[in-house]
Amino acid sequence: MEPGGLEWLLVPMQRLVSWGAAGAMVFGGVVPYIPQYRDIRRTQNAEGFSTYVCLVLLVANILRILFWFGRRFESPLLWQSIIMIITMLLMLKLCTEIRVSNELNVKRRSFAAADSKDEEIKAPPKRSYLDFDLNYFWHWSKFTDYLQCVLMFTGVTGYITYLWLDSSLFVETLGFLAVFTEAMLGVPQLYRNYQNRSTEGMSIKMVLMWTSGDTFKTVYFILNQAPFQFSICGLLQVFVDIAILLQVYLYSHYPQKPVSHAAHPASTKAL
Repeated sequence: MEPGGLEWLLVPMQRLVSWGAAGAMVFGGVVPYIPQYRDIRRTQNAEGFSTYVCLVLLVANILRILFWFGRRFESPLLWQSIIMIITMLLMLKLCTEIRVSNELNVKRRSFAAADSKDEEIKAPPKRSYLDFDLNYFWHWSKFTDYLQCVLMFTGVTGYITYLWLDSSLFVETLGFLAVFTEAMLGVPQLYRNYQNRSTEGMSIKMVLMWTSGDTFKTVYFILNQAPFQFSICGLLQVFVDIAILLQVYLYSHYPQKPVSHAAHPASTKAL
């Protein structure tokens, strides 16, 4: 059979593989969070998951979308960022609702000015619009507070991007910040585990999926001679993932003494 006779079969197969790869790129990033989301719903306990992971991914993907306006990259990567933002907002909503329901006596914390019902009846303190304790940043009591913060960040960075969109240096820097921020994804969970001296409540499946996905992505960057910073940030992600897996091994085989809640009051709250 002549080579040309196989074209009718090879072309559809190539398209099918291309569509499959695009679909994996769009939805593959959110797959690791499905078992974590289900575990949190099942146990009604969000202590093992650091919501700063959501913050890192929200910032990284918002910056990546803004980078797209300066340098158009593949549309699957753009849709991946959109899907990831929606996923992280859903994770934040679930974690906030569960944490607040488990901390009924904790003082309400807000990103914006609090409602009167959230303050003490006697001599309520004066509040400004952005009167929030930095110690409780990203640890607010309502999902709407997180949403307001995300919208404000998007508005400010979007306006700055609009003003500097013609600067190639700014656009390249924006792209680097998006990639580097995503490379820091596992750091909040790494710190959370160290703070608790335990990995209890964290989805091991999520970390294994992180590791396999980041390894595949990094190898792809290297083999396809992607920009140098992409490969470096990819390797950094893999190292952080391996460090978390080492924590799982160490804390399971060599249990650490629990951190005193009295000495570290913030340890009772998910990051």
